[in-house]
Amino acid sequence: MPRPLPDGPLVAFYGDDFTGSSAAMEVLAFAGLKTVLFLAPPSAERLRAFRDHRAVGIAGVARSQPPAWMDRELPPAFRLLATLGAPVAHYKACSTFDSAPHVGSIGRATEIARGIFPGDWTPMVVADPGMGRYQSFGHLFAMAGGTGYRLDRHPTMARHPVTPMDEADLGRHLARQTALPIGLVDFVAMKRGEADAALARAREEGAAIVSLDVLDSETLAEAGRLIWERGGDPVFAVGSQGVEAALVAYWRAAGLLPVEAPVARRAAATRIAVVSGSVSPATAGQIAHALDHGFAGIRLDARRVVDAAAFAQEIGRAVAEARAALDAGRDPLIYSAAGPDDPAVAALREAVQAAGLDPVLASERLGSGLGRALREIVLSARLTRAVIAGGDTSGHAAMQLGIDALTALSPLDPGSPLCRAHGADTPLDGLELALKGGQVGRPDFFPAVKQGGRAPA
Repeated sequence: MPRPLPDGPLVAFYGDDFTGSSAAMEVLAFAGLKTVLFLAPPSAERLRAFRDHRAVGIAGVARSQPPAWMDRELPPAFRLLATLGAPVAHYKACSTFDSAPHVGSIGRATEIARGIFPGDWTPMVVADPGMGRYQSFGHLFAMAGGTGYRLDRHPTMARHPVTPMDEADLGRHLARQTALPIGLVDFVAMKRGEADAALARAREEGAAIVSLDVLDSETLAEAGRLIWERGGDPVFAVGSQGVEAALVAYWRAAGLLPVEAPVARRAAATRIAVVSGSVSPATAGQIAHALDHGFAGIRLDARRVVDAAAFAQEIGRAVAEARAALDAGRDPLIYSAAGPDDPAVAALREAVQAAGLDPVLASERLGSGLGRALREIVLSARLTRAVIAGGDTSGHAAMQLGIDALTALSPLDPGSPLCRAHGADTPLDGLELALKGGQVGRPDFFPAVKQGGRAPA
């Protein structure tokens, strides 16, 4: 008999960036489990406002931070989540495993969490077929432009400006970040019905973290079974929104959750505003598509980020142009670059190096500036819907909006739902907001947000 779902919170998670956190929320919310995503550790009062929710997340910016930051900031966030008593706790990492020993260390975050959440072993699920992520014999593959790539040959991840991926074997990659022993349950064992035996062997060999292959719906549900039935109570898991996808797949297969009907799309918005700090090829294609379909492109000179006063002036210029575009009946799209090959990317890197500015600080300043711009635009034009594009950008930008939580409203593309913004005392309470990771979404993503979603197939 499957282990039943208890009352109260089922999942408590911390996300290492805002876009990935909204992806985890999406999986649970559209499975019929009310989920709230806080943009900072919430007060007891704010938690009580969402006390009927079955899942609670905290979106963070750990992906762009060094281990010393994690040592300071993650323990209180994890301890807060532990007070919820959810049977599953989760450190949500990017589905392309963006991380390195010196920045965004998933290994260090796991070490910290294991000191707070008891358990003999830590399941790790990174793949999620719904997002075009697949794991075979411990190696991660990701789709890009309709083609699957081993992660160290992926057109974006192999060239990531902060955490370039040179190793597709996630166990090897993670071993650079932690001394915790890492094991594997591969898809062959799962397909043969030998997953329990493979897990037992990995644990007998001393594995503290056990990576679970996922290739299809069968292995996804099997990964969920291992987490729910063999992980302990509570269980601490690490990985992408694949953790939530695996749990939902198993809960549905076991009859613990019904198969939900599709969620209705939202009505179209009259106007929207978009800000983007992403340099991914996917976002570049989305920017090009939007500009070809009437959006007003406003290029931000990101080089000016090296001087705070000059950058404030640059943000002011972009806001003024955005207001003019809205007055002319067009949707403004402020962006810092159009893909990794945009000369603006190299120019920004050179400017940061020449100024001796910490690249992490430069990223924070860019994202925060875009957030301030978006807030001014939304308030002055009384917009009801907006988009922030870029994983690191979304975290820093969203924190400038004066909101403290998100709930999912409607699907757009996998990993990026349309959300409702919440705030106890802010004029942006009720804003409809999409946070889009760099690699997420089809080319027409921005117009789809404006239309409230996509027409049923």
